[in-house]
Amino acid sequence: MARPSTSSTATARAKPAARSNALPGRLSPGMACDTAFRIIARRHLDAVLAQHDGTCGGDPEALHQIRIALTHLRTAVGFFSPMVDDALRPQVWAELKWLNSQLGMVRDLDVAIERVIAESGGDLTVIAELQHWDEKRAESHRLLARALQSARYRRLVEQTSAWIESGPWSTRRSKEAIRLRRCSLADHATEQLTDWETTLLKKARKLRKLDVEKRHKLRLLNKRLTYSIESLEDLFADDSLTKQKSILKQLRKAQKSLGQLNDDARGQTLAASLNEAVPEAGIRFLDRKREKKLLRTASKAYRKLDEAKPFRSADLAPNAEPED
Repeated sequence: MARPSTSSTATARAKPAARSNALPGRLSPGMACDTAFRIIARRHLDAVLAQHDGTCGGDPEALHQIRIALTHLRTAVGFFSPMVDDALRPQVWAELKWLNSQLGMVRDLDVAIERVIAESGGDLTVIAELQHWDEKRAESHRLLARALQSARYRRLVEQTSAWIESGPWSTRRSKEAIRLRRCSLADHATEQLTDWETTLLKKARKLRKLDVEKRHKLRLLNKRLTYSIESLEDLFADDSLTKQKSILKQLRKAQKSLGQLNDDARGQTLAASLNEAVPEAGIRFLDRKREKKLLRTASKAYRKLDEAKPFRSADLAPNAEPED
């Protein structure tokens, strides 16, 4: 694909809003939620910006990393709801969702093509078929690069950054709004992690009966819990760090299996849309034996997660004193 020139990329690079207040470098248990949200959201927005040029240049790994960073950022917004649910949040959320959709199509093609190549065994028929896929991928990359260098993307970065720093959520004067901002991170995180884990495990018990769409939704629930725990890594220490790693291990196992199942479903859909003259093109993404194995792996991971002790405030704030 044609790469944007260095000058055009530099011109298009978005600038986050000026940061008027210095924040601590790490999270702490007694930290107020408004401060914690800014720290976490800044980290993930900065990670999105760090992968901008690589993604514009067509680097698949940069694309993968920018999607992860964006999902982390969107998860952080959800994690600190309802504190950040102000009049601007729907607009910010809609733009982040737009960016995710721009990235998603290209990533789906990258993954599907990798799968086809891995299983082709040098089959000339398959290789010929991939020429059409490569053309579509090149076109998708061009459209993505254009989106990432657009005025809309620049406004997204500037608006999101400004909202993180000083959105209406940060100045509302109602007693509830003030309480939510002042609530300690440890208290809020314990409640939110417990709630999200309970919801995830309840849905996971029906895993084998879920259709593709509901299984995808379960995967999103898994991802938001995983990413939230990862974002709170600063809070875990000693014994609680061991517990955190154990929980993350099971969540990542389930996430990997559900992700592969989702990739298969997306690959089948893409194959059908890109190869209308070859209806059987999507068959290579249908493997019942593989599906059963992935479902078995995910189910086992959820059983182990269900057997683990739930999060306690002490896990996030061992021997901590409240901060002023």
